Amino acid sequence: MTEISWEDAFCGEGNNCFRIGTDAEGKGYIAVAGQEDHPLTDSREALRTLIREIKAGKADHLL
Repeated sequence: MTEISWEDAFCGEGNNCFRIGTDAEGKGYIAVAGQEDHPLTDSREALRTLIREIKAGKADHLL
């Protein structure tokens, strides 16, 4: 099993909490807090890009 280093949970309005993690192989992970055993995974660069795009407001239409 891959060892994932999880960051503290990020919680938005309405207590939608997510956790971001990485592993020693350079993969990035994102999971709903409490469901870390079912994460989405991709490269660290893809995760960085996702976070940058969200911060830039490109996912606001999903809210």
